[in-house]
Amino acid sequence: MIQKLVLFVLLATSGAMWAEPARWPSWRGAYDLGSTEGGIYPMRWDATNVHWKAPLPGKGCSTPIVWSKAIYLTVPIEGLDGVMSLDWEGHPRWQTKLGPQEPGKHRNGSGSNPSPVTDGQSVFVYYKSGTLAALDLEGKIRWQTNLVAGFGPETLYWDQGTSPVLTRDSVVIVRMHHGESWVAAFNKSNGQMRWKVPRNYETSVEGDNAYTTPLVIQHQGQEALLVWGGEHVTAHETGAGKVLWSCGDFNPQAVANWPAVASPVAAGNVVVIATGRADRGQPRLYGIRLGGTGDVTATHRVWKREDTGTFVPTPSVYKDRLYLVRDRGEVVCLDPATGKTVWEEAFPKTSSNFYSSPLVANDLLYAIREDGVVFVARVGEKFELLSEIAMGERIIGSPVAVSNRLLIRGERHLYCIAGQ
Repeated sequence: MIQKLVLFVLLATSGAMWAEPARWPSWRGAYDLGSTEGGIYPMRWDATNVHWKAPLPGKGCSTPIVWSKAIYLTVPIEGLDGVMSLDWEGHPRWQTKLGPQEPGKHRNGSGSNPSPVTDGQSVFVYYKSGTLAALDLEGKIRWQTNLVAGFGPETLYWDQGTSPVLTRDSVVIVRMHHGESWVAAFNKSNGQMRWKVPRNYETSVEGDNAYTTPLVIQHQGQEALLVWGGEHVTAHETGAGKVLWSCGDFNPQAVANWPAVASPVAAGNVVVIATGRADRGQPRLYGIRLGGTGDVTATHRVWKREDTGTFVPTPSVYKDRLYLVRDRGEVVCLDPATGKTVWEEAFPKTSSNFYSSPLVANDLLYAIREDGVVFVARVGEKFELLSEIAMGERIIGSPVAVSNRLLIRGERHLYCIAGQ
């Protein structure tokens, strides 16, 4: 299958064993798909009787990562940006404090929205305050800088959302807001800026605001970086940030208040872009063929949908299918190559929305509503709702599946549920 071939190439060129069972190195997993095909994961559980439940020092909305059965997550600690690590049984390993915290302003936001990322040597973290730092796996700070101090404040309407991503040599951050927007790469070893390229586009009101996380992809056999925001998709070479290709025209009617929130996801040679406002009945969903040079707007659009999409949750890709959990709980399975619907179902509706991005693990779809209700469904050629579990606290972070265990980060606790 094309998708598996692309993933094999990504693994071979990364030089890292990303796919080992005890590793979930970034917020959407080893290949940024929000899925895993192996393992035995729970279908039903009681929130009062989980494998373990660990208290957190403060409210954060990021997703934990895992490396060799050590868990890392960003948290506020006594008014400061912080990182904490737990062992495989939920016992604290260490906590490290960084700079002053900038609290979140949305009810579902925090100063610790961005998720950490690791290459197995360092853990890289980013915060609303502008703090960008690298720590070793035992919590010692290797370097620390502040991007607000260096480049001025962000003007995002809501809280920071983009997470750092790793290339072979750099940790990459994007800033897309109403002001100078850019993509920048920092040396993983010492934090020195390797390059910074502008990314400024004329957009509709709020269309220049983006909360998305970039993707590391392949372009003509070389590592590249794909960025979505500012009503444009751009691909950059990772050595100096040069733009390889771009695609625009995602809002031809210049509709106001269409920020980019859901991150792009690649399925084989197609990247899926969710735009518009699905939460307001204005969904847009595009399939863009990867590759090309220059402006590929007129040549690389594979399909477009105006009847379905997602605003906040990022889709998952699993076994050559794209899974959307829409903001109000509709679940859509699509063929990413054609954009055609395979099936469409829905979770029970309440006044609460879905902010967490879905996870698919060994044919099980996990979707979490903001009020802390977890839905589990079996997916594939059809949809079967299996369970609905109230965790008892608000949940915004995305779930993680590693080595037969499900990790769920709530506002007050980190939960571990074991497969049976």
